Amino acid sequence: MTKIGIITGSTRPGRNSLQVAQWVKNIADKRGDAEYEIVDLKDYNLPMYAEPVAAVLSQDYQTPEAIPWSQKIAELDGYVFICPEYNRSVTSALKNAIDYLYVEWNNKAAGIVSYGSTGGVRGAEALRVILWELQVPTVRTHPAMSLFTDFVNMSEFKPADIHEGSVTTLLDQVNAWTNAFEPLRTQ
Repeated sequence: MTKIGIITGSTRPGRNSLQVAQWVKNIADKRGDAEYEIVDLKDYNLPMYAEPVAAVLSQDYQTPEAIPWSQKIAELDGYVFICPEYNRSVTSALKNAIDYLYVEWNNKAAGIVSYGSTGGVRGAEALRVILWELQVPTVRTHPAMSLFTDFVNMSEFKPADIHEGSVTTLLDQVNAWTNAFEPLRTQ
């Protein structure tokens, strides 16, 4: 069965990304079309990227934390990134985690669910650029939540009902693209 990782985009104390990831997973688990799992960046405790050789050239990771991270990303067929917007971009934790790997990401589709003061749309657009370099195409549908209307006191996630339909469409697209790219991943 297709495996889709729902990747949290923040590791800081008080973060909202785990709440959003659990909400997406609850919607996804009702579908039965793939195996969905939350991949929490905080669980991997990746230090700042300092590999001696770029991942595009070698997967001989020297950082011990990179090995389980590599194994997890390699076993997934597609992704849904939970992307909080920080300073008009992605979080440093998410960018760092992405930079650790290269081939493990290739030829897998992704969806983006974002949040922030303006729905996290600028962070999501920055993430799209990063993912394209890794040969990860992103689907068009993009649920974008506001810290002001979809969170109570900017901390308790209470999404508007309209967002569930958007997540369902995003998952439809991620699954279709993930399955379409399967021959590229098995070459």
